[in-house]
Amino acid sequence: MNSTSIKQALLNRRMLICIFTGFASGMPLYLLISLVPAWLRSEGVGLKEIGFFALIGLPYTWKFFWSPLLDRYRLAIPGLSRLDSVLGFGGGLRRGWMLATQIGLLLSIAALGFFNPNTDIWSIAWLCLLIAFLSATQDIVLDAYRRQILPDQELGLGNSIHVNAYRIAGLVPGSLSLILADSLPWQTVFMITAAFMLVGILMTLSIAEPKTDARHPTTLNQAIIEPFKEFFSRQGVQQACLILAFMLLYKLGDSMATALATPFYLDMGFTKTEIGLIAKHAALWPMIVGGILGGILMLKIGINRALWLFGLVQIVSILGFALLARVGEGLWLLGLVISFEYLGVGLGTAAFVAFMARSTHPAFAATQLALFTALTAVPRTVASSVTGIIVEGVGWESFFYICTALAIPGMLLLLKVAPWNQEEESR
Repeated sequence: MNSTSIKQALLNRRMLICIFTGFASGMPLYLLISLVPAWLRSEGVGLKEIGFFALIGLPYTWKFFWSPLLDRYRLAIPGLSRLDSVLGFGGGLRRGWMLATQIGLLLSIAALGFFNPNTDIWSIAWLCLLIAFLSATQDIVLDAYRRQILPDQELGLGNSIHVNAYRIAGLVPGSLSLILADSLPWQTVFMITAAFMLVGILMTLSIAEPKTDARHPTTLNQAIIEPFKEFFSRQGVQQACLILAFMLLYKLGDSMATALATPFYLDMGFTKTEIGLIAKHAALWPMIVGGILGGILMLKIGINRALWLFGLVQIVSILGFALLARVGEGLWLLGLVISFEYLGVGLGTAAFVAFMARSTHPAFAATQLALFTALTAVPRTVASSVTGIIVEGVGWESFFYICTALAIPGMLLLLKVAPWNQEEESR
């Protein structure tokens, strides 16, 4: 792809939509993992109770259970069809669900501030669970919408832009809202934070519904069974199983290497201030740059070759942690190792998300993508539960060598699921 084509891909309306979908998707998640724990702790809630709030993230893992409903049923929103007729396009399957979840998120986030953490902790927990459910449901429909509007050659760039906007959205509840909380009451802070969901609502009202595929399910039974049947029949049972195994293994080593990052930095003797100033910024911005760079490179080299090249970067970056574990000091080395690791994370995630999207059929995008993303969350969950045991047994340096070895099976599966010279067909 020449420079003119790259410029056209970067500046088209589909990429602008991906920015808005990423922001709308990331806002509620980071609210739950950054702002809510800070609010509860500042109001005197114990760490044990705050720890149990991690369970509210279950809807993100189990969202594939209700994703067939979003592939099958249209959600009629009063007034939306009239607005559609004025703007010149009809309502449809995706936008009704988008608008319903986004309005629900705006209202439920704003409502948080009306509760007292010391007396209403259970009410807050149930409300946060509702926010997680609405957020996971919004993710299902936004993922499906992007799959339907992006041609295959733009999947890499479009999804990398979405993921980076998703991360940048975390600066609202994770930074701006915390700063405001020093001078404003929490009720006002949550209302201001909720107002950022208007970004998603305005996007939903201004975009067109994607064309309905001829194979779109017409019954709930079809919506549940057909996505799995279509995937295995299109790929073949053996190839489909290899693809699912690849999705489990490609980022396993990388996920394990970063699961206990902060305790690792502390064990190396770095102070909390050094970690806050260097580690966190050295992670965020290279990850964003890696995602954008990865998306642009995929326009030129394709998704298959990107998976190979970016996977190798991921493996080498894990060895950087092993080097840091051996040397054990040096702020410059800390910044360099973390920057390279998260550059690899950004590159690898861009290609991996594009591969998952390409593996779906647009008619069943909601269910298939929900299943794939839930499947890729398994290594993260497993990694978080066993890494501490491994580190205590073998030490940090050997642990990172193990993580490097665990990254290799996913790379070997590329020979079968994404060969270097395979022609990538557009659909």
